[in-house]
Amino acid sequence: MARKPQFSEATAGLEGLFPEAVSRPEEAEPPGHLGHRARMRTRLLTAGPDALLDHEMLEMLLFQALPRRDTKPIARALLARFGSFANAIAAEPRELQAVEGMGEAGAAALKTVHGAALRLMRAEVRDQPVLNNWDRLIGYLNAALARESIEQFRVLFLDSKNRLIADEAQARGTVNHTPVYPREVVKRCLELQATALILVHNHPSGDPTPSRADLEMTQEVKAAAKVLGIVVHDHLIMGNGRHLSFRREGLL
Repeated sequence: MARKPQFSEATAGLEGLFPEAVSRPEEAEPPGHLGHRARMRTRLLTAGPDALLDHEMLEMLLFQALPRRDTKPIARALLARFGSFANAIAAEPRELQAVEGMGEAGAAALKTVHGAALRLMRAEVRDQPVLNNWDRLIGYLNAALARESIEQFRVLFLDSKNRLIADEAQARGTVNHTPVYPREVVKRCLELQATALILVHNHPSGDPTPSRADLEMTQEVKAAAKVLGIVVHDHLIMGNGRHLSFRREGLL
């Protein structure tokens, strides 16, 4: 029977100087999930992110936050609950933490990626005439609002060349109503020296059809802005993958 190698003091010394020259049999093959991580990391770096499936991409993100866990079951549970990679990273932190094994660290990892994606998309819209980059704007707003579970009212503040100065959430409401105060919108325009704006809010139901309250609020903001020479270019309602433009529909 072959004897199990022993590590002498001399060997331990070599290990410190030349770690690659000393191998421990018990570390020759990493545990299953660690070997899986290494293979996925190599595939990501050599073939790019498109080489990973949705659950694999979630696993890669969770590796960083949960280094001691096998994250494959957690990734599968996230997809089962939320339906897609996009829905998972856009979910509310409390919903993410309800998935077994996630915890605050896992939820924070996914929300960091979500925030990074939105910043990247916002950067592509900023410093360019918004009205000439409509498709990019709609893509950004869909990513930011389409999966929200409650109504959120945002204002895009523009300069004299219709470049984005700021995109700010003015209010968050319930599943079907958000309180909006025209005076506060106009006040913020003055603070930012904005000369135009685009109103945006979402309908969690997925149906972007405007309500009577939506129509009335839009006219109130438009009237308040007009007094100060501020133009309301549009009001966009974002549904789940759909949107409605007040200007295009002749409602503004």
